[in-house]
Amino acid sequence: MALYTKRATVYFDPEIHRILKLKALETERSISDIVDEAIRLELAEDAEDLAAIKERENEPTITFEKLIAYLKAHGKI
Repeated sequence: MALYTKRATVYFDPEIHRILKLKALETERSISDIVDEAIRLELAEDAEDLAAIKERENEPTITFEKLIAYLKAHGKI
């Protein structure tokens, strides 16, 4: 486990806490490690989403109605 310099109090639903404790036991990791990894993965996913949005920001937009009409005209729906 890495040395962490910041500490936070997090409140979990009792069932989630129970599951975290079981996972910690099964994986021989601490709840802190499991939560830290989950947060890191979530933040990485957010970064990927933001990069995809940035990459597509100059694409033309289409209204929902036009999209439906296009899909119907091409037999997709």
